[in-house]
Amino acid sequence: QVQLVESGGGLVQAGGSLRLSCAASGRTFSNYGMGWFRQAPGKEREFVSAISRGSFTYYADSVKGRFAISRDNAKNTMYLQMNSLKPEDTAIYYCAVDQRPLTTWAESAGIDYWGKGTLVTVSS
Repeated sequence: QVQLVESGGGLVQAGGSLRLSCAASGRTFSNYGMGWFRQAPGKEREFVSAISRGSFTYYADSVKGRFAISRDNAKNTMYLQMNSLKPEDTAIYYCAVDQRPLTTWAESAGIDYWGKGTLVTVSS
């Protein structure tokens, strides 16, 4: 059974940093793209970042230059380093895995696998 488990969320002040992790189990995902979405209270889920099996990366404009996505295929794990956090980054962050092309990740519909999410709260 495939499982994606996020960790690393928490409360941080504006300008601070957090590192999220997504541990995948149940199969090998080295041939899959992996990514992050987030959902703020009262808003729709939105794309944050994705990384291809070859470690090409793709970011939403809102996080470009502040967030960095990476993956360790040997550990079946993906990371999201979040720097210069802003209150508007407050959301539940979800890990996702899919085989779609990197540039189509902005659309969340039809994602193969989802984690249950980890809450990130940025105080002003």
